[in-house]
Amino acid sequence: MNDKPSQPPYVYEGLDPVPEPKSTIAEVSDAVRGAADRVSDAIESGRKPGMPLSILANIAREAPLGSLLVAFLLGVAVARRR
Repeated sequence: MNDKPSQPPYVYEGLDPVPEPKSTIAEVSDAVRGAADRVSDAIESGRKPGMPLSILANIAREAPLGSLLVAFLLGVAVARRR
């Protein structure tokens, strides 16, 4: 028998490669892409029948001049408050 205690196996710290840090541009690009995806999902859910965007699209399709007048008046009202 051996008088020396058995040593634990060597631990190599490089077993898992360190991920390369992302550049700032890549991080910003990912954030913008994620925000655009969330906005497009919200628009798609708003266009389902009975939802507000669907109702507005139907009204604008039926009476485009009346919708334009209402949008203009709302724009004037908002602009005067500022």
